[in-house]
Amino acid sequence: MKKAFVALLVLLVGLVGLSQAKYVFMFIGDGMSLTQIKSAELYLSEVNNRDVNLLMTQFEGNGITTTHSLDSAITDSAAAGTALATGNKTLSGVINMDETKTKKYKTVAEVAKENGMKVGIISSVSIDHATPASYYAHQPSRNNYYEIGRELVESNFDFFGGGAVKSPDGEKGNFYDYAKENGYKVILTQDEFENYDPNGEKVIIFNEELTGAKAMAYEMDRKNTFSLADITKKGIEALDNENGFFMMVEGGKIDWAGHANDAAANIKDTIAFDNAIKQAYNFYLSHPDETLIIITGDHETGGMTVGFAGTGYSTYLGRIANQKMSFESFDSILSDYKARNASFEEVQKIITENFGITFLSSDEKASLKALADNGSKDAYDKLAMSVNDLEYKKLEQAYNMSWQEKVPNTEYSYLLYGGYEPLTVTITHILNQKAGISWTSYSHTGVPVATFAQGVHSDLFNGFYDNTDIAKKLFEIIG
Repeated sequence: MKKAFVALLVLLVGLVGLSQAKYVFMFIGDGMSLTQIKSAELYLSEVNNRDVNLLMTQFEGNGITTTHSLDSAITDSAAAGTALATGNKTLSGVINMDETKTKKYKTVAEVAKENGMKVGIISSVSIDHATPASYYAHQPSRNNYYEIGRELVESNFDFFGGGAVKSPDGEKGNFYDYAKENGYKVILTQDEFENYDPNGEKVIIFNEELTGAKAMAYEMDRKNTFSLADITKKGIEALDNENGFFMMVEGGKIDWAGHANDAAANIKDTIAFDNAIKQAYNFYLSHPDETLIIITGDHETGGMTVGFAGTGYSTYLGRIANQKMSFESFDSILSDYKARNASFEEVQKIITENFGITFLSSDEKASLKALADNGSKDAYDKLAMSVNDLEYKKLEQAYNMSWQEKVPNTEYSYLLYGGYEPLTVTITHILNQKAGISWTSYSHTGVPVATFAQGVHSDLFNGFYDNTDIAKKLFEIIG
């Protein structure tokens, strides 16, 4: 009888006895699983000629997390975000509602706000995209962008930053006007961002350099505007107060680069995501007994893997550094060449200039091979970056497809190009394979993701568990 009482007491303490974390950071690498993380570490190690680890992989708590949605082994970001934010499974495409699309789920961010904590939501993609929306919105469809924007304002959260909103105008008026009417300071330029001094007011900060999808630029394309780390640091300054805060930060373009099978953009945005985590870690060092940092992915994107049949047991991630811009930026350059019907020979020059892939003659290859066989690493590397006969045929086929008035929408063309610009995605595939990286999909996959934690109750995030368990644990920790 005594043993049974002790066991019951231990269970009750486990459920209700958790001390609260005053400062909680939730970092979500959209589309990020172990391969994305390891690829970034291998890349950094090779270009720096020493072993380099991302900060997230050095955290004291670590686990493996399953990601399936209510209706599929392969989730979308809306269902995954709902699971991470509320602890409930739902259908793909649905944000914080049940499968009947009638019941709304409360999020950890909303509970934090009710408990007197300040709340911040940051993303490198549009702030009304599925993952950030999962912390403040409740919609039967993730595509209800205008309605999501209205809920953003009505959440009364204290800080929003990163990408802008996709649909600012609707029947109830303009998003920006609505935000200002409800007490938000709206910052839209880099100059305003640099001169903004947080003073306790609610604020929305959108990056001045946005893509057509209202997202921040890929890190490798970013010019003179704030990074994900910069906006995270500003968010910490704005939210820091004696009652504590909850902050969600999404590295959203890891996912977008995965969809396009662009390893360079994927790796650079994973590194940018880790740099944002460093801002939270710096804060943790000043508040180690009051802070919890959690990092996870909502799912994996692209079926990315370290390894390619053509490179066997070797990897050459440093070759990724030859790529000077994302697929998105190269598409823009390519459109100009299409407009004037440039020849394949002309296009080869910009491929070499922007991806380091060369088109050598048979004699040039033979000369380099002789030097490489005699131990010349430089000759070996140059030969490796030249296209072989099969790669040349793939590029030529993609060029011919791209230069058509309309790319055929067939199963064959989708398997080759995934709906992306045929020549660009073929170039990135070839460069990735030369580096030892492969892709299996242009969509999400169903593999588990890694979860890391540091600080108060980080041990709760060790082991193997579902994404809904992250929210359930956070509800206990936040109180």
